[in-house]
Amino acid sequence: MRHSTNKELILGIMVGTAGISLLALWYHKVRKPRTTIHLPRFLSLGKKFDSLTWRDETPSEQGTSVVFQRRQLQILEKLNELLTNMEELKEEIRFLKETIPKLEEYLQDELGGKAAGHKISPQHRARKKRLTTVQRAATSNSSEEAESEGGYMTANTDTEEQSFPGPKAFNTHIEELKLDVLLQKVDLLRINESDKVQSFELLCDHKEKFSEEIEFLWRLARAYGDMYDQSTNTQEKKHYANIGKTLGERAITRAPMNGHCHLWYAVLCGYVSEFEGLQNKINCGHLFKEHLDIAIQLLPEEPFLYYLKGRYCYTVSKLSWIEKKMAATLFGQIPSSTVQEALHNFLKAEELQPGYSVSNYMFVAKCYVDLEESQDAWKFCNLALLLPIVTKEDKDAHKEVKKIICSLKR
Repeated sequence: MRHSTNKELILGIMVGTAGISLLALWYHKVRKPRTTIHLPRFLSLGKKFDSLTWRDETPSEQGTSVVFQRRQLQILEKLNELLTNMEELKEEIRFLKETIPKLEEYLQDELGGKAAGHKISPQHRARKKRLTTVQRAATSNSSEEAESEGGYMTANTDTEEQSFPGPKAFNTHIEELKLDVLLQKVDLLRINESDKVQSFELLCDHKEKFSEEIEFLWRLARAYGDMYDQSTNTQEKKHYANIGKTLGERAITRAPMNGHCHLWYAVLCGYVSEFEGLQNKINCGHLFKEHLDIAIQLLPEEPFLYYLKGRYCYTVSKLSWIEKKMAATLFGQIPSSTVQEALHNFLKAEELQPGYSVSNYMFVAKCYVDLEESQDAWKFCNLALLLPIVTKEDKDAHKEVKKIICSLKR
């Protein structure tokens, strides 16, 4: 029974094909020689199949079948091309199905971090005993929110405003210092990690007097970045990052040719990105790269800039497909970099200041591991272990170096 059905099906297909051929021949004879078949636009998958044109031909009775076969071949080629594009689309969809659950987990983590209860860190409580209050606003006309250059809001929420009251003097008696003396004292205090809080207090005490001075302004932005590093509380860190970024933006607006203004604005954009969703993270990354490049042009001998550029290049080289697509959607181009480019910048920092930092050596070692150059990786791991541990970043980098060494021993 099944065999009979198959025979009937094959016979039906043959009859249908013959009928279509006769119909096509009749149609070709009664219509004009030049005809265009328009395909639906929704079938266009990156290839322009809007129309398929038949060339002017006047076939003789003997050549009719040859011409018709050639046209059939053209149609088959186009159909094959369409099927190829469909397969590529299926691959894209399959990849998206695998990626979306990961994106959902990422967004849940982001929302979970934002929904966490606001707690004041022990460090903040200790500082409040010492200080009358914490500076809240960065500008003379500061409001509850300040819109950044990137087009998104760096708002201080109501909870943050309750935890960080309005600006007052840190000390009841303030020693009045001249600007040059103040800046020198602030820079000296900042050398020691333990004195960065005192450096920040000193700047805030003189804010009203020197807030219009560019050299003061970028140092105040930098000090808010230092407080971000010192703090262990999420809301407190966010507060310092947002105010510092606003100050940095004021500084680059007033002094666009000052490299330090661009440097610390870039750094604070990076800090703010830690509390943003995926779109604003990419936005902050774009601002970071833009102002870092300007700072390098203005301060070509500053090793810290090349260390930051190396970090940026290394991060971009590890971006996932979906993150690159998102960046391309926002800025019209896909950010690209390589491990080799990252390594070049880390080595430039080392060239300008040998033994620059534990972190710099650690990233050089990571680059060499990625490039499968284990001997050089060993070399920079050993150099990193010789440097003293001064900052929290040094401590974290030291731990990472030990992990790299363990992986190299396998």
